[in-house]
Amino acid sequence: MAKGSYLQKHRESIEVELGGLQQVKLPTVQINDELRKTFEEGKVILLDKPLHWTSFDAVRKIRNSIKIKKVGHAGTLDPLATGLLIICTGKFTKKINEYMAQPKEYTGIFTLGATTPTYDKESTPQNFKEYEYITNDDIVNAAQNFIGEIQQFPPIYSAIKKDGVALYELARRGEEIELKARTINIYSIEIVNITLPQVQFKVLCGTGTYIRSLAHDIGQALGCGAYLSELRRTKIGDYDVNNAESIEGFLENLQKQ
Repeated sequence: MAKGSYLQKHRESIEVELGGLQQVKLPTVQINDELRKTFEEGKVILLDKPLHWTSFDAVRKIRNSIKIKKVGHAGTLDPLATGLLIICTGKFTKKINEYMAQPKEYTGIFTLGATTPTYDKESTPQNFKEYEYITNDDIVNAAQNFIGEIQQFPPIYSAIKKDGVALYELARRGEEIELKARTINIYSIEIVNITLPQVQFKVLCGTGTYIRSLAHDIGQALGCGAYLSELRRTKIGDYDVNNAESIEGFLENLQKQ
């Protein structure tokens, strides 16, 4: 797959889903030198990342808008996830690791009865199995078994690097990948609603957790398979997505200053 943003790579499928890319086309704004200096001194931006944007797409848009080099995010969100993205500018980029270490809360939906190579909707469901026999108690009990300090295998299609190359790039080349389990912490899992084959959940977890892997593993435990079909990050530490702004909102406010 050629280099480029997720939006560029998947432009055709996104156009079909959104009825055009108007929702992801944003204007370039101009800021004065005084405002630019405040971003160089350091700011924390709480962004509500939109669907189909990578975390780097958001960072790049903000970097190009405020015209400074030091801009980074505190924890990747997959393109098919939405929600809270903490972006640091200037001298505050030194604090990124502090934010990344904070507990994170997610809400979302996983779908039973199939798996996907990416553990989410970015790839096509396969390995279909019956799920109708599974009870609500089965789902709740299976999820509870993943609470605590556990060993989790990351998805093959992930940004984790091996010898400087992201695993998803190796996977797309068809290269054999030996995954290693990592120690993570799941503080709580709440099953919010069950309408088979979809299961709505809320998870509070530590850094390094892949919710895609959690959905996959719960599906394996139930014996029917599962993949993540919707994900939203709602909190990072004390920061809440309800206090975040959209990219459009950030650019509009920037234009007014």
